[in-house]
Amino acid sequence: MTAPLSIDRLGERARERGAFTVLFVAVIVIACILVVSVGRLGGALTARARAETAADAAALAAADSLAVGAGDAAAQAGRIAAAQGARLVSCDCSGTAAEVVVEVDGSMAASLPSPARARARAEVDFSCAFGPCPDGRRPMGASSSLSP
Repeated sequence: MTAPLSIDRLGERARERGAFTVLFVAVIVIACILVVSVGRLGGALTARARAETAADAAALAAADSLAVGAGDAAAQAGRIAAAQGARLVSCDCSGTAAEVVVEVDGSMAASLPSPARARARAEVDFSCAFGPCPDGRRPMGASSSLSP
């Protein structure tokens, strides 16, 4: 009587054979999907950081052109944005303020559907240019050493 039980056990094992393989393949597929998702997220964050850096640099360059009065501030912002690998989308350079918007294409590995866009604003403050500052800061160009 013990022989029929062992045959049934072997039959059950035969039916369950391969279930671990299916489970293992499913875990591998899920792991691959997670790795690709993390890679895309990293690419998007990198593109955003590059866009923010390019926007900051372009806004500062435009504000510098406004402060010195040398040339077209928007053209200067465009040159600096291009040097950073970005495209200048808009530049509102009037008076003492410059506000720029730039775009950076995402990396090819991340295959982002749209470019990363960033906005930055820089303002020229002439209050300390030619005399003591009202809030106690040093004037522009003042040396840091004390004279006797």
